Amino acid sequence: MAVPDTLSVAQARRITLAAQGFTDPAPGGATDLRHLRRVLRRLHLIQMDSVNVLQRAHFMPLYSRLGPYDPGLLERAAYRNPRELFEFWGHEASLITVDLQPLFRWRMARARDYAWGGMVRIASQQPELVARVLGEVRDRGPITAAEIEHDVPRTKDNWGWNWSAVKQALEWLFYSGEITAAERTTSFARRYDLTERVLPRKILDISTPEPQDAFRALVELSARSLGVAAEGELRDYFRLPVSGFKQAVAELIEDKVLLPVTVKSWKGPAYLHHEARLPRWVRASTLVSPFDPLIWERARTERLFAMNYRIEIYVPAAQRLYGYYVLPFLLGDSFAARVDLKADRKTGVLQIPAAWLEPGADREETAEALAGELRRLAGWLGLAEIAAPERGDLAETLAKALQA
Repeated sequence: MAVPDTLSVAQARRITLAAQGFTDPAPGGATDLRHLRRVLRRLHLIQMDSVNVLQRAHFMPLYSRLGPYDPGLLERAAYRNPRELFEFWGHEASLITVDLQPLFRWRMARARDYAWGGMVRIASQQPELVARVLGEVRDRGPITAAEIEHDVPRTKDNWGWNWSAVKQALEWLFYSGEITAAERTTSFARRYDLTERVLPRKILDISTPEPQDAFRALVELSARSLGVAAEGELRDYFRLPVSGFKQAVAELIEDKVLLPVTVKSWKGPAYLHHEARLPRWVRASTLVSPFDPLIWERARTERLFAMNYRIEIYVPAAQRLYGYYVLPFLLGDSFAARVDLKADRKTGVLQIPAAWLEPGADREETAEALAGELRRLAGWLGLAEIAAPERGDLAETLAKALQA
């Protein structure tokens, strides 16, 4: 369907969902690496987070777009040769497709400008410590921070090593691109190794682009992944600096890669990727992680979906509105509910501390669809039972749907 110059919010929403992969056909049989690559070509990176109350964050975007799949596929792509993903600071801590690694070398080279306090202080004030840590990785990698710290003297006359200093030195080396994550332990700790021993040689041999060329490429990829977006959202996708970003946007508009459009009720200009498509409908029925790129930018989420969404992990329990780990439920092209979930792996139960209906959503239809999605999710997580919802204005109706 052709995309007009002026878009309704509903049209912008469908464009976004198509660009993010929610209109792609479901796998016809067993999900394999081809399906995983299809999603990664849409998203380019997946945010990581250590919270494991339901499932690690980086596994969820693939589930939301593909349905149940073997998480080992993602582990293989990220941590087995030939690697298709690497860890770096893309949008927060991320798994990024390896072909983009050259586009992030400007950030590695300017680590002193972009890394945060502790890392920069270690690099500036204790260069001998950083060199010693790099030598440990070179000699013993892949290795965790704890393994290095364990073997290092703690006396003050031996440059004052402690775990925090080791970790900061490793993270500096990680940010500056000298080392990377070879794998993760079962407790989610990075095992560091030299980048040259981890990434494919064909990636390492690519010439480093000029920063402005990298900015331009990354903005184009952001626009492709978002479909239609405001300037701030294009910049936020890869957390780009304002200076280089502005020029990249201007160049992409001049080359008609980005098409200025008006989205009704949006303030300020919006930009449409020239290959974006507007589907007639979206038939999604899936839960979306708090760390999914579809809802990273919360103001955008509110403009597109009329949903005021915040993650409340760090909010004191008594002050939470919806729950601890709340996932929006996408039904069709709108969010119809949000549900607080917890995987009790010891008892094999998917717990539902709360379930809430979004304004305008049909109660019975939403409860039935959400019950089906919760069964699918529980099966994927290996949980044999689903507990009754404990609270929320959708809890009673959802409980009945789960019992049906």
